[in-house]
Amino acid sequence: MPQKLRHAFISSRELLIAFGPFVLLGVLLLGLAYWALDPTPPKFVTLATGPAQSAYDAFGKRYAAELQAKGVHVRQLQTEGSSANLALLRAGKVDFGFVQGGSNNADAAPQNDNLNTLGSLFLEPVWLFYSEKTAKLRNAGKPITALTQLTQWRLNVGTPGSGVPELMNKLLQSNRIEPRALILSTLDEVPATQALLEGDVDAIVFASAPESLLVQMLLQTPGFKLMHVAQNEAYSRRFAFLSPVELPRGVVDLAADNPPQDVRLVAPTTSLLARNDTHPALVQLFAQASQNIHGGAGWFNKARDFPNAKHDELPIAKEAERLMKNGAPFLQRYLPFGLANLVDRMWVALGIIVAVLLPLSRVLPPLYAFRIRSRVFRWYAQLRDVELAFEAQTVGADQRELLDELDRLEKLAGKISVPLSYADELYALRNNIHLVRKKFLRT
Repeated sequence: MPQKLRHAFISSRELLIAFGPFVLLGVLLLGLAYWALDPTPPKFVTLATGPAQSAYDAFGKRYAAELQAKGVHVRQLQTEGSSANLALLRAGKVDFGFVQGGSNNADAAPQNDNLNTLGSLFLEPVWLFYSEKTAKLRNAGKPITALTQLTQWRLNVGTPGSGVPELMNKLLQSNRIEPRALILSTLDEVPATQALLEGDVDAIVFASAPESLLVQMLLQTPGFKLMHVAQNEAYSRRFAFLSPVELPRGVVDLAADNPPQDVRLVAPTTSLLARNDTHPALVQLFAQASQNIHGGAGWFNKARDFPNAKHDELPIAKEAERLMKNGAPFLQRYLPFGLANLVDRMWVALGIIVAVLLPLSRVLPPLYAFRIRSRVFRWYAQLRDVELAFEAQTVGADQRELLDELDRLEKLAGKISVPLSYADELYALRNNIHLVRKKFLRT
């Protein structure tokens, strides 16, 4: 083996022996921190949305596209709506779900509810579409502005899982309207819309964002009108989860001036809920996606009005609250999400590990130096024995043997390999052997 390569091998081996346990301890602590903090989010997550062609369903697809770009696959579970989503969340069958304001109270949530919110995402107006033909027959063609005008009408209030029946029940009770005063049905949104178009029902109720395809269609379908809720301010005072909103004139179609006048409505706010045990990185991803999806201007809000924490009935998740206050984490502005999330969640643990290992690291250089120098120093014991033996004898034959022993030590010293930075120790040994030999020869 070439001498330079041999020196390098010796130096590397001693470094490994001295620093190996230290590095192993660091790796072990890092592994324990990684296991405890679990910084990497799952690759699959389940989102409870709503009926097909509903706003919840449309938003679910946008969330799936946003998270797919981050390497997370979102499984969308179509449900009957808000109440069903809340039940699935409490049962632990989904990770996230859209839930309409007021649904939590309706279900009488337990005090130890294992849920939190990522904030209010959008207003979900109550859309009551009615047939103009029915209005002419029953109300002399007058526009419908109050629920009391719907007596004996065939009204579809949606499926129980959607939360709309509970909401309508509260609104009807506040108007002292008995359920038997109406002919109520509980069809899903798509069959209900078809029944309205075919004249099988006189009016239908949605609670949905304006992005709903069915809402968009009915707003532009001749022969059907949207109820103007003249008492929307009063409803908002009676029910804390309702907000008074206004559909501006012409917002549906400016060219056609649709609607021809401002329309008052009431609207609960929809939130995105998550279980408390959902991985924090997933909560952060969904919170970031919610800002991209719901942060723009809409029919009932200005840009950056949503998401917010103004109407939440549950505690807000720390990740979502931090995002609302400070924006995206600093590292995620410049690094891929996976790497930025790993550093963001591990830096505290890394700091603790460094604090533990730093004092230990001060022992390593002296330990390494001792191991290298011991390759030289151990021969001094034999050199000292030879010198003491020489001083204790006077026979010439024994002196010859001791000189031979010095020659043997010198040859062995010539074969010792140490890094160049410690060569002075090796040359000192060889010089000391030479000095002892000169002492022998003088006597």
